[in-house]
Amino acid sequence: MKTVVVLLIWCVLFALAWPLAVGLLFLLPLLWLTSIPIRLLIWVVEAALALAKTILFLPARLAGWRGTD
Repeated sequence: MKTVVVLLIWCVLFALAWPLAVGLLFLLPLLWLTSIPIRLLIWVVEAALALAKTILFLPARLAGWRGTD
C-alpha cells in the first residue's frame, strides 16, 4: 500500500513538475547510498548501549532479579 501511495505522489509530481520528478529518480538512490554509513553507525551505537545495559544489570540478574523486558 505504501508503494502505491509513493507511486501516485510521484505521478502527480511528474505531471506538475517533470524535471523535479526526474531529478528525484537520480538523487534518491544516491541519498540512500550515503545513508548506509549512518545506519551502520546507529546499529553500532545501539549494540554498545545494549552491551552496557547488560553489564550494568548483570549483578542484579545473578541475584535472581528478572526484568519485565
